[in-house]
Amino acid sequence: MARLIIRVVITAIGLYVATLLIDDIRVDSNGTLIWAAIALGLVNALVRPLVILLTLPATVLTLGVFLLVINAAMLHLAAWFVSGFHVEGFFSALFGAIIVSLVSWATESLIKPAERA
Repeated sequence: MARLIIRVVITAIGLYVATLLIDDIRVDSNGTLIWAAIALGLVNALVRPLVILLTLPATVLTLGVFLLVINAAMLHLAAWFVSGFHVEGFFSALFGAIIVSLVSWATESLIKPAERA
């Protein structure tokens, strides 16, 4: 359960950084930020694997670059589910997904060595 909470917090941090850097990604409140992180986690866990499977030819042809489009779509889908979380436009979603991924990767890499100690 603690790992799940840590993942939600890490995703929320990534979303927060995305809202700071991209004008077209907005959250109305901190509570909405947490709900958006939960929604993004659920969308990534439940919908993303099926979408990856269905778009496998495009992913292979683009050498994995199409995964960025899938991540942007998942961010848009999470915004559709959460009232108060707004993502305006494809490129905002694309850059937002990249930011969330980079922040999540960096934060997890900082936390993992501390867990092993």
